[in-house]
Amino acid sequence: MALRISKAELPAQLKDSMIKQLGVVPENVEVLWHSPGVAQDNLEFGGKVGAWDAAEASLKSFAHMAVAAQVGCSWCLDIGYFQAQNANLDLAKASQVPRWRESEIFEPLERDVLEYAEAMTNTPLTVTDELYAGLLARLGPAAMIELTAFIAYVNLATRANVANGVESQGFSAACEIPLAGRPEKSGVASAS
Repeated sequence: MALRISKAELPAQLKDSMIKQLGVVPENVEVLWHSPGVAQDNLEFGGKVGAWDAAEASLKSFAHMAVAAQVGCSWCLDIGYFQAQNANLDLAKASQVPRWRESEIFEPLERDVLEYAEAMTNTPLTVTDELYAGLLARLGPAAMIELTAFIAYVNLATRANVANGVESQGFSAACEIPLAGRPEKSGVASAS
């Protein structure tokens, strides 16, 4: 798939800032810049979401990647794995998120977070009272609300990227461990 809309020209200062941070300008930002207000608000809100700290960073990282794998957002998996490396998270676990059900590397809490992320991504949602209550008991109210809002935001971002045709830019290529592809399922896009 290719971009479904051309890239817009970013202001030089923003472009330079992104190159300094990531080494390249993210295509999703260039696409969104056709509506600068939407792009700026998205960047601002994404920054705020990224600064939340009630839930453990690794759990949110795994949840992000689980949503991305389910939706089929190769760009999100790519950047998520790159960010996990830069945050010194467990890359062996991060690399296995797209195939978490088959992997034996995850702890019970991590598995429940991955299941919750997928359940929130399903249409219609498949979140059960038992799954929610189990996470709430282990995470506490503040982290549970944060995790839920985080997963909801990631759904917005991943779905916009896929709809606009944004694909991986190779961020994860700099990481030591290759990102595992999601097992093929009928009706689910591959993350590879």
